[in-house]
Amino acid sequence: MQNPSAVLHGIRTVAIEDRPLPVPEAHELVVSVRATGICGSDIHYYEHGRIGDYIVDAPMVIGHESAGVVTAVGAGVDPARIGQAVALEPGVPCRRCAQCRHGRYNLCPDVVFFATPPVHGSIAGFVAIDADFAHPVPDGLSFEEAAMAEPVSVGVWAARKAAVSVGDRVLVTGAGPIGLFAAQVARAFGASSVTVTDPSAYRLSVARGLGFEAAEADAALDPVHTVLLECSGAAAALDAGLASLAPAGRAVLVGMGSDAVPLNVPLVQGRELSITGVFRYANTYPEALALLADGSVRASEVITHRFGIEDTEQALTLGRRERESLKAVVVPSGRSGANR
Repeated sequence: MQNPSAVLHGIRTVAIEDRPLPVPEAHELVVSVRATGICGSDIHYYEHGRIGDYIVDAPMVIGHESAGVVTAVGAGVDPARIGQAVALEPGVPCRRCAQCRHGRYNLCPDVVFFATPPVHGSIAGFVAIDADFAHPVPDGLSFEEAAMAEPVSVGVWAARKAAVSVGDRVLVTGAGPIGLFAAQVARAFGASSVTVTDPSAYRLSVARGLGFEAAEADAALDPVHTVLLECSGAAAALDAGLASLAPAGRAVLVGMGSDAVPLNVPLVQGRELSITGVFRYANTYPEALALLADGSVRASEVITHRFGIEDTEQALTLGRRERESLKAVVVPSGRSGANR
């Protein structure tokens, strides 16, 4: 196969197919993909065939957390970029709408985002992408680590939305990959303490290994936190997290789970809490890569399993089989995960 690709055909049906090699259009480049992380959204599409209004009604290549090497460039792209290691920011906005013009390109209504129907994703041998969204990888980062710039970007965006700064006491509910990355970002942003909660003893042990205070999800916490990063999507976690916030605390809803949750309005009003959501990220990739490169954010403890592209379905179902798992990475067969 010249361009083996993991194609989702329907609920719990993935096939590895040889798709045409991409040809770069103007201002695009082609990347030989060396590593792609499995995200919760990939699993959700695999298990349910849809996320909200986004429905997989035609075969779709999955995956969007990727890094690789530039192999070809289109018109208007410096040929010197061939051979460059890059992390792929998976959403390319229109850059013309009101949201884009105001710097909120994550809210662009016409964004083209990898593995969001009907757009094909990046668990493939080669993909094409707008050159501006292929970010140079700092020396020393592996392709696996560089691919984690995508979930780390979620943490960066959440920390920015919460205005995390020096001295903040941060609570992160949910110790999955996003929660563990968000906790590390919050610490890098200057938080004086970061506490992570989760029902899983294994995940709490990983959080402790990363240097965080850890507590069971149902533990009673004093209302001393200035920031809540809710990364589980669980209604109970949000309720407990809000109760742990001090007056004037800020809460950011990161995890996707319950579509609707009850809200303790007297608590929010009485403490003048601020609550906001996040949708993807904007202008975060350079910072995410820098945090990974200088060791402020560690990916090695979060990446627990690796699969060849032929075993993509095994990667998507890892959580069903292995309770002590976090992030799975798909590495195309015969390609090293090392940078350089």
